[in-house]
Amino acid sequence: MAASQDALPLRLERRGAFGLPALGASVAEARRRVRTILREWEVADEVRDDTEMVISELFTNAVRHTASELISCELRLVGGRVHIEVTDEGSGPTEPRQRTAHCDEEGGRGLLLVGLLSRAWGVRPPGIGRGRTVWAELAL
Repeated sequence: MAASQDALPLRLERRGAFGLPALGASVAEARRRVRTILREWEVADEVRDDTEMVISELFTNAVRHTASELISCELRLVGGRVHIEVTDEGSGPTEPRQRTAHCDEEGGRGLLLVGLLSRAWGVRPPGIGRGRTVWAELAL
């Protein structure tokens, strides 16, 4: 029998992780892997969609704004939330931050979107090595 969504927060922490080359083509693969992991965890469709969008924005930023060869992604399901971490290998020239993009700009809204879809997000140095980890949490 499948567990109900109400039962999810009572489960032990679940964790999924993967690494992909720091290429634009890897963004779609990151979304696919996140979707697969969250389906296995029986996370609601709306939360899966929002999580896919957040991972897409964070992964894209790591590809565009860092000198990385590999980008690592981690998802955890714990305490009524999905916690996402995207870790790059080479820090960009500035710390990731939300900004206001001009109406004629094609980019510059990714972290604004992350902020709207997440209940919290932030940046920290990785545990080992150089680069940084950008994290976000979404409520179930």
